[in-house]
Amino acid sequence: MLNILLVTFPFFALVLGGFVAARRKMLPLDAIPGLNGFVLYFALPCLLFRFGSTTPIAALLDASVMGVYLLCGLIMVAFAVAMTLNARIRWNDASIGALVAAFPNTGFMGVPLLAALLGPQVAGTVILTILVDMVVTSSLCIALSRLDETEGHGGRAMLDAGRKALRGVVANPMPWSIILGAVASASAFTLPKPVEQTVWLLADAASPVALFTIGAVLARAQMQSNHPMPLSDYVPVVLMKLLLHPLLVLAVGTGAIQLGVPLSPAALTVMVLVAALPSASNVSLLAERFGADNGRIARIILVTTAAAFLTFSAAVTLMV
Repeated sequence: MLNILLVTFPFFALVLGGFVAARRKMLPLDAIPGLNGFVLYFALPCLLFRFGSTTPIAALLDASVMGVYLLCGLIMVAFAVAMTLNARIRWNDASIGALVAAFPNTGFMGVPLLAALLGPQVAGTVILTILVDMVVTSSLCIALSRLDETEGHGGRAMLDAGRKALRGVVANPMPWSIILGAVASASAFTLPKPVEQTVWLLADAASPVALFTIGAVLARAQMQSNHPMPLSDYVPVVLMKLLLHPLLVLAVGTGAIQLGVPLSPAALTVMVLVAALPSASNVSLLAERFGADNGRIARIILVTTAAAFLTFSAAVTLMV
């Protein structure tokens, strides 16, 4: 356990550093969108392209990984909505809350952290989980969040939300970088050396800047939405994310292997550790965009990120 903590500590320390920098105003809040933009549009796509282009194409086309992980994501969304939907928390807040319960911070945190822990060979499995969460899980939750608006409009609000979600996926550079990396892997294409060195430099910057940005984003969300909230509004979702999600993936994956699904134990280990990651920080941006209670979402992300230092390390100790 101590050896695992020594590996994970720098990653969570960078998150804490970004949080403190924003809280102490050493990093202006106006600078956070610039950092976020650098990671999202430059550094992280280069990192994903590098992993994709250097990963055997078979690992990027593993239908068993996608199927098991997708099934678990759908179960998590359904369970989270069923458990949180009530007279106060309607479809919008329940659906975005379900997304934060089912969507790990794989892009900003999981890719570099799991590569450091298990080696670059895990990249194929991690990339597939990113695609499932970005294309299916997030689109489904955004569509469900519009159910409050469907009265008197048929399914028009849901269709509009679905179209917006798909446009968001198309405009996001991360799926495209994964696709381009897969094409490069399949065709054995390599970039010209000067271009490759430029892309690799940007990829190297992704991990530290992304982790620092996560902390700054969490600090900004806490500073801008600091209103009282009962623990029952967010603690159950925290427990779903950090405990239920990885246990569900482990149970479903183990059952699938016993039924003869060609899912390797190594891939299942990676999937469980992905599910054990804290909630994705970009869900806070979606909460703002779709008018959900961002204070609740920010608390969930903040608590899962802080608690994951211990819970994720414990998951690694048990699985590896």
